[in-house]
Amino acid sequence: MKQLFSVIAALMIVHASIAQRPAQGPLSNERYTPKKLGYKLVWKDDFKGNKLDPAKWAVRGVGPRGMAYVSEEAVKVENGYLKLYAMKKGDSLLSSAVGTQGLFMSKYGYYECRAQLQKSPGVWAAFWIQSTEIAKGEDPGVYGAEIDIFEFFKKLGPDIVSHNVHWAYGPHQQTTRGMQSYLKGVSEGFHTFGLEWTQEKYVFYIDGYKFYEVTKGISHIEEYMILSMEYPSKPEEIRHTVFPDVFIVDYVRVYRKKRK
Repeated sequence: MKQLFSVIAALMIVHASIAQRPAQGPLSNERYTPKKLGYKLVWKDDFKGNKLDPAKWAVRGVGPRGMAYVSEEAVKVENGYLKLYAMKKGDSLLSSAVGTQGLFMSKYGYYECRAQLQKSPGVWAAFWIQSTEIAKGEDPGVYGAEIDIFEFFKKLGPDIVSHNVHWAYGPHQQTTRGMQSYLKGVSEGFHTFGLEWTQEKYVFYIDGYKFYEVTKGISHIEEYMILSMEYPSKPEEIRHTVFPDVFIVDYVRVYRKKRK
């Protein structure tokens, strides 16, 4: 498992450097909700109390990750929010990640978080879905995919959010390439970030607006969710980062299709 996490950590850094597609606005002015799309709520966390719910989340991959160290100190739950920090402790850089691996695994549905993005360039907030089998083979239907519901690289611009899908970790890794969504004001205040995952496609949403539909790399196995604050691979890339910075999550919800 540690070996898989190391592979994932390295690939996340590589993904951040891959050329992104030009940014685009929503596909239409229509706004969608899970209910409107025919889904019902099956799992949620509103982050009440003062610690992670151990039945839903665990701090993920404590230890070295790229140029930083994933630490429980950088994960806080307070005032109804999950706070994932990028911070300094002495000469050390701390990062944060939580995941549902082994606690909540699911296949297909609508996945959504309401969150406030980090303020600085360099580090980046991410909400993604991951497979435990992704490095074992090249067929995404059998071995799953990494589905990046969103990543926020502020160096791309304050109003741009990225999405991506990766599969077949290894020498023949495949990717959709970064898909950029432009939404004025997305870096200020709270916004919702959603993914509709079906047998045929992935659909990416921000604030209910549909931005991309993807039919490649479709996973047909159960996967788990991750929320994280990531670091780049080179120290010079965080020269404009203001520490501490924080990714604040109000809620995470998962919906499934209503049976007819």
